[in-house]
Amino acid sequence: MEDLEAIIYLAISGLYIRFLLQSFGQSWIKTVAHTSTIMILPLITYVITNVISGNIALSLGMVGALSIVRFRNPVRSPLELSVYFGSITLGISAAVSVKWLSFLIISVTFIALLLTILQRIFKLFSGKEFFITSFSEGNALSTLTVKVSENISELDNENFLVSKIAVGNEITYTFASSNFNKLKEKEIDIRSSYNPSSIELNR
Repeated sequence: MEDLEAIIYLAISGLYIRFLLQSFGQSWIKTVAHTSTIMILPLITYVITNVISGNIALSLGMVGALSIVRFRNPVRSPLELSVYFGSITLGISAAVSVKWLSFLIISVTFIALLLTILQRIFKLFSGKEFFITSFSEGNALSTLTVKVSENISELDNENFLVSKIAVGNEITYTFASSNFNKLKEKEIDIRSSYNPSSIELNR
């Protein structure tokens, strides 16, 4: 009965983490593969932990068996790696004590809320985003690439700026956002104000 409760708790925890990440703009977690992984991995870890606990010989054998497994799936961001590691930790925590599982879930929720508060405070007082948008986060982004012949200080301070590369006499600005309309407005503004040598908007 205790194992059944732990399994149900783990399944709910996996779904909770999925919706928590989704609510903070991490759209990559909505795929079938990621959602299934974040729910199944804690259960697998829970079973393995219970099977090898208290049996040193079996533990060593399991370590040897698992060491031959090689994972070749590319991890696109540190957050994705943390989610996988956190899923494993959920299973281990549940095998030790549901108290630690609850502590982990509460801690993750607290950190997510803290980052949200920091983002809003930073934007309120500075007018800029606390985080920049990364291509590796798996978000659905639109991009705007602008090439100019001289440095433009106004573009350096744009919230959507993710990279600035200077090669010879040409400077390439790259902007990214999930809001296509804002990038479209930025494209029109740049065309009329700075006469770029090249400008490209991708959705």
